[in-house]
Amino acid sequence: MRKIFVAAVAGAALLAYFSLWPVDIAPVGWEPPAQAPSTAITKGSLASIERMAANQGTGPEGISLDASGRVYAGYLDGRVVRFSRDGQHVDVLANTKGRPWGTYASADGQSVLVADAIKGLLKIEAGRVSTLATEAEGIPFRLTDDVVQGPSGKIYFSDASSKFGIDKMMSDVFEHGANGRLLQYDPVSKNVTVLMKGLHVANGVTLGPDESCILVSETLSYRVWRYWLKGAKAGQKEVFIDNLPGFPDNISFNGRDGYWLALYAPRDALLDALLPYPALLKAAYRIPQTLQPKAKKVAHVLKLDMNGKVLVDLQDDQPTAYAPITSVREFDGALYFGSIEYPAAGRMRLP
Repeated sequence: MRKIFVAAVAGAALLAYFSLWPVDIAPVGWEPPAQAPSTAITKGSLASIERMAANQGTGPEGISLDASGRVYAGYLDGRVVRFSRDGQHVDVLANTKGRPWGTYASADGQSVLVADAIKGLLKIEAGRVSTLATEAEGIPFRLTDDVVQGPSGKIYFSDASSKFGIDKMMSDVFEHGANGRLLQYDPVSKNVTVLMKGLHVANGVTLGPDESCILVSETLSYRVWRYWLKGAKAGQKEVFIDNLPGFPDNISFNGRDGYWLALYAPRDALLDALLPYPALLKAAYRIPQTLQPKAKKVAHVLKLDMNGKVLVDLQDDQPTAYAPITSVREFDGALYFGSIEYPAAGRMRLP
């Protein structure tokens, strides 16, 4: 009887902890749409991805390429590197002493813009790291994510969260708060302009043709936005694609007929079930992180047309998959891949 009583008391105390213990999040209820079946015109496999610069570093999260096809990426240890086109040679350009995520290389490779999750918006030139911006409207960047530069010279980038830093990324998942921003930096005036705010993790960014618009992934809402920079709709935003089958990460324009979108992981049925209920999100957040459900490792990218229609759906769910994929770019008949966790970049020839 004593053992039963002790077990009951322990169970009650555990329940009270998971229900009442103070936490640093204020969850916002949101009911995600029911997942729709794929409408892709073409489906294929990512099983043939070859590894580039394997074991040179961990987590080349946001890759970019220069005009000659050299690949740029940032590693977990702060290094920003350049791979030769065949991936056989790796040059260290600089170390940001932070966590470089998004990169954008100039056409000649002489300079590289870096969205550093810890340090902010940076620029690397001649081996030196300079800081371009660390805040907007008086609010510091907590999780600078991706970056791109237009022909005008203006720089567009995302701050995934203005509340939680890299050490508390899961906090945004459970809070589902509107903490993300899409930003513009003017190298001439050195001013930062907030283009969009209230995003549920602002992630990948890419420019449309002629810098007419910019797309930004809203990871925790399973959608991508289009913000118009020119024309009759300048200053307006619209949903580009919604109800995605996974968490959208970096996105890139292929320069011709569409965009490539990386999906970090498939949607999780349990998370979708919890999202409408703030109290349950708080309880789940109190569970030790080591016991919380982990994202399923599936390699997944989509090709979208200029209006957000899915044209191509490529996946690999095998244990050997190059996953998770956090960035994808097309160059000279091949796709190049980056990953926030994998110890290599990836490449696959297009059919």
